[in-house]
Amino acid sequence: MEHEQIERINELARKKKTVGLTESETREQAALRAQYLKEFRENMEDTLRRVRVEQEDGSYKPLVKKDRLN
Repeated sequence: MEHEQIERINELARKKKTVGLTESETREQAALRAQYLKEFRENMEDTLRRVRVEQEDGSYKPLVKKDRLN
């Protein structure tokens, strides 16, 4: 996500707290937040795929993603 987009998210958040947002700004804020969260989750999953856990015998095994219960 570009720095300008993050700045825009913050700008809209400040405006929402002070004077409120128009309908179009609310939609823009929701879209930017959704994009930010999507990219954050992708980056976090990529990081976790690289993690290896040391076993008692000294070997390393990757983390295993558990199924969601929901």
